[in-house]
Amino acid sequence: MSLINTEIKPFKATAFHNGKFVPVTDTDLKGKWSVFFFYPADFTFVCPTELGDMADVYPEFQKLGVEVYSVSTDTHFTHKAWHDASDTIKKINYPMIGDPTGAISRNFDVMIEEEGLALRGTFVVNPEGQIKVAEIHDLGIGRDASELLRKVKAAQYVASHPGEVCPAKWQEGAETLKPSLDLVGKI
Repeated sequence: MSLINTEIKPFKATAFHNGKFVPVTDTDLKGKWSVFFFYPADFTFVCPTELGDMADVYPEFQKLGVEVYSVSTDTHFTHKAWHDASDTIKKINYPMIGDPTGAISRNFDVMIEEEGLALRGTFVVNPEGQIKVAEIHDLGIGRDASELLRKVKAAQYVASHPGEVCPAKWQEGAETLKPSLDLVGKI
């Protein structure tokens, strides 16, 4: 079953954010757009490149009113240690959620049970708590935060413009489509 348009399941976790340990729950997400950015583990190889890329683009997400949450099955203590040890991870200003029990990873169907790690899963959640974008990668395939930003902009546009859809490679300000019988077979 697809997670698209389903409501996120309740959770409670602790995140490392701006030098502090902070609680994060599903109710914190209500009323704003959110991105959940799952990755396998701290102190690894592809993960810091992705999290660093997200840190570089994070101000653009914030301008759109979007909070980004990175999530791995590491603890919030490990996130702090990684933040203190790595110049790339020091750039991160978004909450880094610890999911040592794997509960959140299971909720989003990205848990690799036999390894105790999460797949590279990316989820865009609307202010009502519904998943609007879901993308899952194998462990060796890194993601691009700029492409995710484009998808968030498209999701926000569609949400605020009922009856319109964003075509392939849509960029902010470009034309959209209004599905109708007149368009069938003409695109």
